[in-house]
Amino acid sequence: MAELPEHLHRAFFRMMSLLSLRGQGVFLRRYFDWWHRTPDPWRLGTDAYERRKDETTLGEVPGLPYRRILEVGCAEGVFTDVLVGRFPEAEVTGIDISARALDRARERARRAEFVHADLLSHGLEEGFDLVFCAETLYYVGRADRLRRASERLTGLLADGEVLVLVHPWPEATSLHRFADADPVVSLVARRVDTATHRPFAVAVYRKRDSLPGGVVRLPEE
Repeated sequence: MAELPEHLHRAFFRMMSLLSLRGQGVFLRRYFDWWHRTPDPWRLGTDAYERRKDETTLGEVPGLPYRRILEVGCAEGVFTDVLVGRFPEAEVTGIDISARALDRARERARRAEFVHADLLSHGLEEGFDLVFCAETLYYVGRADRLRRASERLTGLLADGEVLVLVHPWPEATSLHRFADADPVVSLVARRVDTATHRPFAVAVYRKRDSLPGGVVRLPEE
């Protein structure tokens, strides 16, 4: 079970999601800019747990060619920079709602592109081969916003390509439920790491190939 502060944290963001979509976006931009008043407030660049989570996540990524990679909720670009190193031939993009975080991300990962955008209302087009979203979905709040966020994520993928979601376990069962049920994608792997002080789950999905007449086909493994 999560500790009381984490329960209160989730309840707070569910309450904030009662705002209009625009109002929620304004709040989240201000909230994360406030957190990023000092560098790396969550120690993403220095904490051993974060390194373990990153390596576990990358270990679950299917060995496919990736040309366009996106990290949603990239913060100051710590994992984005890892992606640049792991996939040197790919075009890597990070998006985040905090302009202050992105200023530092551009300094850290100079070979990546960064876009100031909100997951719930971004203007990015589909066509990414690999999309990551970690430790982000609990900020979107209530079920209808979570459904929207999941649809926005799967909508970024090219046919047959890969979405990776990483969130605390067992909370991930709730946060990933709309992706699990989405007919546009299929779950191909789920790894749960419970040998840490904060267990987490890595869920990997592939977008089904669209065929004429609205029929979909599962990608071959």
